[in-house]
Amino acid sequence: MTLDRVDDAARAQALAVRGALHPGPDDGAPEGTGTIVLLGPDEPRLWQVFTASPEYGDGGEDPLDRWSKRVIGALASDLGAPAIFPSDGPPYPPFLRWAVDSGRCWPSPVGLLVHDEAGLFLSFRGALALPDRLDLPAPPTRPCDTCAAPCTTACPVSALAERQAYDVSRCQAHVASPEGAACRQGCLVRRACPVAKDFRRRPEQSTFHMSAFMRPYLP
Repeated sequence: MTLDRVDDAARAQALAVRGALHPGPDDGAPEGTGTIVLLGPDEPRLWQVFTASPEYGDGGEDPLDRWSKRVIGALASDLGAPAIFPSDGPPYPPFLRWAVDSGRCWPSPVGLLVHDEAGLFLSFRGALALPDRLDLPAPPTRPCDTCAAPCTTACPVSALAERQAYDVSRCQAHVASPEGAACRQGCLVRRACPVAKDFRRRPEQSTFHMSAFMRPYLP
């Protein structure tokens, strides 16, 4: 088993390895785990694959979560590893801590985690708790170290700004307003990250995610 083999298997399902780590005894991994592999969307393929799935078309709640559990669950079974999901809990698995410990994610100037390839569009659909201790590559360089940080000024209401806690209520109120039309096509802060230039989402994909985020404001 190699990390490349896991990535190949994930990409066949429109997912990709977005980080991996060797967990310590207090890292919240299942007993016997040698390597935690974090799986995120393989953009822009995931949207095409997901919208062709039965979960997307059946009218049920949380279609992307249900798709993720089916697809990652099958992948985990093929690889002989338990699957872990962000919604497992409480207590919930520490995905954000695992992301930082993987060496491929760092706190950005606006507080969100930034990924070496996905930028501020980083997300995780699940993880694999592999029993083998896989060889891991050397960590890349934090992209923010050489960036002009356009993310810090991209939010029109400063809900996400440098050295400031994320004001979720202010963000949602603006997105729900007539002035928030541009934000409803995808968060302007995430879109400002130059690392994420290859992770641009289709308008309907952004609308799908924003609708879930805005659910408290929907009638």
